[in-house]
Amino acid sequence: MHVKPQNLAWSLKMTLISLFRQEQTKVCFKCGTELPLASFYKHPRMKDGRLNKCKACTKSDSTNHRNANLDRVREYDRERAKSPERRAALTAQAKRFRALNRAKYLAHNAVNNAVRDGRLIKPAECSQCGDMTKIHGHHDDYSKPLKVRWLCAVCHSAWHKQNGEGIY
Repeated sequence: MHVKPQNLAWSLKMTLISLFRQEQTKVCFKCGTELPLASFYKHPRMKDGRLNKCKACTKSDSTNHRNANLDRVREYDRERAKSPERRAALTAQAKRFRALNRAKYLAHNAVNNAVRDGRLIKPAECSQCGDMTKIHGHHDDYSKPLKVRWLCAVCHSAWHKQNGEGIY
């Protein structure tokens, strides 16, 4: 039986699609675990298009390198942040945030202005745990911009993980 070229191409295409739909795996050279390809970062210079160590190992290596070279990495970050491309990207990101989260933006500004003008006193410690580092003004309800709860970064993050974004 002779197969027409267009039927052959269609058959080949369907075979390839079925092969790609199967879960492909790869072994991480660092931890030795076999994981799906989605667990590896894309890398154009690798033969299969994926890095040879898994995302977890890559993140761990990156964190360890940052911690071991903190001063040098911070200096690099400061210099990189000064580049015109980074400044433009940051400005664009701020404009998008303000447009998408108008109530949040206005509430944040109201608190900042009230603290600056002395109408609102920012305490030195977290109202939940007593920590004295990086105190945030947290809004339970953004429609009441000057009603804030003063939380440290850890407590603020925990509050949002437990309760979500808050009321708009």
